[in-house]
Amino acid sequence: MTAPKAVEDADPVLTGSTAVRRSPLRLVLETPLYRGATVAMFLSGLGFSAAAPQIASFLVNELHASLTVAGLYYLTSLTAPLAGYLVGARSDRTGRRLGLFRACAVAGFLGWSGIAFSTQLWMPFVVSALVLGFAGAATSQVFAALHDEISARPKAGNDGVVAIVRMALTGGWVIGPAAGSFLAANAGPRAMLFATALCTLAQIVPFMTLRASAPRRTRVGRRVESLPAPTAKPGLRQMAPLLMFTALYMCVYAGESIKYAYLPIYMNEQLRLTPALGGAIIGVQPLVELVLMPVAVLVARRTGMIRLMILAAGFGVAANICFAATGTALGLFAGQILMGGVWGVFAALGIVVAQRLLPAAVATASAIFMSSAAVSSAMGGLAGGLGVATIGLPLVFLLPALFAVVAAVGLACMSRFSKHGL
Repeated sequence: MTAPKAVEDADPVLTGSTAVRRSPLRLVLETPLYRGATVAMFLSGLGFSAAAPQIASFLVNELHASLTVAGLYYLTSLTAPLAGYLVGARSDRTGRRLGLFRACAVAGFLGWSGIAFSTQLWMPFVVSALVLGFAGAATSQVFAALHDEISARPKAGNDGVVAIVRMALTGGWVIGPAAGSFLAANAGPRAMLFATALCTLAQIVPFMTLRASAPRRTRVGRRVESLPAPTAKPGLRQMAPLLMFTALYMCVYAGESIKYAYLPIYMNEQLRLTPALGGAIIGVQPLVELVLMPVAVLVARRTGMIRLMILAAGFGVAANICFAATGTALGLFAGQILMGGVWGVFAALGIVVAQRLLPAAVATASAIFMSSAAVSSAMGGLAGGLGVATIGLPLVFLLPALFAVVAAVGLACMSRFSKHGL
């Protein structure tokens, strides 16, 4: 007698039969959603990181902006948290993760294309503030869809799937800056920006055959139960742990904008390092980060995610002290390796913690967490600008060290005095 279709398709973990533990990599390769998310996040990181270091030069050289005005462009990203929250809240009401993802990816294509073909200085500012903020919400929708799939179809290796997808995003950031520089030098900045638009649109391709919103069902004994319907918008009290965690994450992330703004200047103008050596120092961090991301997942199973993040924030303190106090290439290498440890942990686990702190509205949680980087960059830029004018280089790196201390203390409080040890 042929087994019912539902039983044939049921996952062994859910039906209670003996199952072979599958590695996260195998799960990614076998599952269309996981596989598509990995490709899409690589394209997202590749496109954005190619454009990010070049946009100021584009504004100055193509649209004749002053250096001051070009620097103000980055403030347009402050609209991203609001756009992300609106998209996330709608996603939690409707459950249409992939439909909203596609809409955000199309918005990204239109936004970057609009910047590429801008003829007036005001145009990139308006496009970035009004359109690209919604484009940035695409990433949060992918991670919300991953959460739904993992919750609906639990498997032994699911805890590493998010880390692999996040590694793909980081991998795009490793390749993108060099690819963007090469393309801008050989084809011009407008071609490079349009290539970013194409990368943003191409994120849709891996999801072309997937349904935008299919309700997931789980097997409990002999019954098949639908997942709960989307819940109402969470209140401020429900969101408080998420908002606290996001604020502490922003304290850690703020140091990145200070580092990338002033570490190259410090290496070139004060330490007189060769370009090759300076590039090696900058490039070592993402490589360490990629190596440590899967390790962070394994260690977090034993220590708890937030406890591991306390240690990572401590690495951030030590890294910035290396930048501020060593004055040698070896010290800068040590600082960058420590920063790789910081982001190996936060990049792999941050989105997971955010979703678990607001389980009733994972798309909202994802959007708030992912879009906080924009606010953090602006905060770091402001603090770095005031700091370098006051205490100069390299002592300005003591500011992100202080931010990391605040993050470590706050995370310790979350772990010790609340139920959110995760």
